[in-house]
Amino acid sequence: MNKSVMEVLPQKPPFLMVDRILELVHGKKAVGIKTLGSNEPYFSGHFPGHPIMPGVLLIEAINQVGEYVLLNDPKFNGKLVFFAGCNNVRFRRPAVPGDVLLITTELVDSESRIGLGRGKIEIEGKLACEADLSFYIEGQ
Repeated sequence: MNKSVMEVLPQKPPFLMVDRILELVHGKKAVGIKTLGSNEPYFSGHFPGHPIMPGVLLIEAINQVGEYVLLNDPKFNGKLVFFAGCNNVRFRRPAVPGDVLLITTELVDSESRIGLGRGKIEIEGKLACEADLSFYIEGQ
């Protein structure tokens, strides 16, 4: 059984963008979900009367699922993983209160201090966001 996101990730609410991990392929990929409640703190200001999840938080969700993959690898035990950048970002549809985000992140390279990943978010089977990510592993 996989450890909970609260046990693995250093981020905590309200900045935890993943509710739980559904699938983990050790060292390779994970699939997580985030259910967007109407009480998410960012909805009140982004945008009043037409709430949508900020795009940067969608990217953060993809990053956190990738971080979960890394931090489940014993060689990264006790390390911190920092988001270092993103490329080829595409937003295909907004994420709104009530949506369930299906977040998939695959590691492309995690053998050095700088790693690469590729991720996407789907809502009701439709692509909402995709991005290539880079991350820095502290002390690697």
